[in-house]
Amino acid sequence: VDEIEALSSIYGEDWCVVDEEEKIYCIKISDCLDQPKWTLCLQVILPPGYPTSEPPIYQLNAPWLRGQDYTELANSLEEIYIQNLGESILYLWVEKIREVLVEKAQSSDPEPDIKKTSEKVDEDSADDFLPDYQPVREDPVEILNYITSENREVDEELPLIHHGNPLTDRRSTFQAHLAPVVTTRQVKRVLEKLYENKKIASATHNIYAYRIYCEDKQTFLQDCEDDGETAAGGRLLHLMQILNVHNVLVVVSRWYGGILLGPDRFKHINNCARNVLVE
Repeated sequence: VDEIEALSSIYGEDWCVVDEEEKIYCIKISDCLDQPKWTLCLQVILPPGYPTSEPPIYQLNAPWLRGQDYTELANSLEEIYIQNLGESILYLWVEKIREVLVEKAQSSDPEPDIKKTSEKVDEDSADDFLPDYQPVREDPVEILNYITSENREVDEELPLIHHGNPLTDRRSTFQAHLAPVVTTRQVKRVLEKLYENKKIASATHNIYAYRIYCEDKQTFLQDCEDDGETAAGGRLLHLMQILNVHNVLVVVSRWYGGILLGPDRFKHINNCARNVLVE
């Protein structure tokens, strides 16, 4: 608790509580405060045995973080954990990540060419308006086509879709939709059905995640889609893993209202998803 309070005061608005009860937190880290070139989000879950006997479960989120960059950074974090067994290490992790970002900013590495298809993380003013905000979209149904292409001839029953209660904050509205699924074909059918609704189809983002338990292989078939809201699909899938739910598809629609919400948008997405799962 002392560590969390300290980190919250140190990092201010860059520190986000995703789920207090499950001890899930997200920290936005940049190479500098004024005009950051490199930014990364560290999401952590603190297990019951942390810090004495268990390390934090973590995820590094950045569109530019791939391959060797990811591996090197992950190795650095694990080395810090091993060197400080039994101690609180989140601050050390954050500062190590910041050090890496500063090195990248000072090196000849070109800035990440990221299409800003999602709300800008570095904007936190509630007075900023984007009246012409039009994200680059990919059809989530088309993304599933390659998965289901071998099973097109199977016309599986459309599962019952449950719609959660809408949540509105600063003119942005969020609503979750849920359906029980046991095949990727059913996932595709549910998405197609949802997109027949003009209101849902017109949402700025339709973020989804699904988990299907394969009894024969005793493994999970799971995937997620951001639909332009960077890292939102992964967070949603992470929540479903923590809650240990399976054979279910959750879609969260967001209608952007022109006011940037910052990290609060992830909290609303997960809260809507959690509520519809509980219902």
